[in-house]
Amino acid sequence: MSPTETTASTKREIEIEVPSEEVSRETDALIQKYQKLARIPGFRRGHVPASIIRQRFSQDIQNDVVDALVPKYFRKETERLGLMPVSQPRVTDLHAHDGEGLHFKASFEVMPEIKVEGYKELRADHPEITVTDEEVEESLEALQEQKATFSPIEGRAIADGDYAQVSLDGTPKQDEAETKPVHMDDVLVEIRGKNTMPEFTENLRGTNAGDERTFEVNYPEDFSDERLRGKTFSYKVKINAIKQKSLPELNDDFAKELGEFSTLAEVKQKMREGMEHERRHASERDAKDKLLSDLISRNQFEVPDALVEHQINI
Repeated sequence: MSPTETTASTKREIEIEVPSEEVSRETDALIQKYQKLARIPGFRRGHVPASIIRQRFSQDIQNDVVDALVPKYFRKETERLGLMPVSQPRVTDLHAHDGEGLHFKASFEVMPEIKVEGYKELRADHPEITVTDEEVEESLEALQEQKATFSPIEGRAIADGDYAQVSLDGTPKQDEAETKPVHMDDVLVEIRGKNTMPEFTENLRGTNAGDERTFEVNYPEDFSDERLRGKTFSYKVKINAIKQKSLPELNDDFAKELGEFSTLAEVKQKMREGMEHERRHASERDAKDKLLSDLISRNQFEVPDALVEHQINI
């Protein structure tokens, strides 16, 4: 039968009639299967008369017939009609009786018909990709920082620019009891560093290895660590050691230590190429996203509920 469109362009309902001959054929096959498996007192296994099987297992056999034929004929009918379901069918008005055909309705969803228009007018911007010398230098300095080494300082107290190697326990204030405590061992704190909270600098400056300090830190609402943002913590800090940071000199020897370069110029060139590649890739991705967004805005269509639910559940 022809499909009947219901309340939306993505929904279809079809009526399907399975011939009585097919129902009888499937029923007979199932009866033979039950004969081989059924254990009924007074009969040897495999020798139970079909009439007794039909009487004893009537409802089970009918359920099995429905389970076998409904999916089979639903698939055959949708293929014949050229429909591609994107949801499981909801079966209603099911009628199945011995000696009769099987009748049912199936409601399901399909992809909407999409006629793409207006794509020839779409344009994408392709900005020039540039990487400045300053950006290369910044990237090189970041690599230099990664290769920094730390050596112990002895015989004096901690001063600005030093690194305190500490173990700390941070406890949130009473009104912030839902916030988890903080514990770290042997973490490096740069005294008066640009990323160091002022309270750490003020309380650790002038201390020596082995000293302990207790103080509070009030984190701003825009603090980078979401766990601490806008919170107040009480810290107990033990200074384990005082360290100074040494940066390697940026020269050809530095390049050789990286393992795949002979000169610093080669490192810079590789960095420039890498940054250009990343920006080119990002530019292409942005252009594709914009084209797709513009195309969708010009070609609105209904999305099947089944696909929306599937996407939500991923």
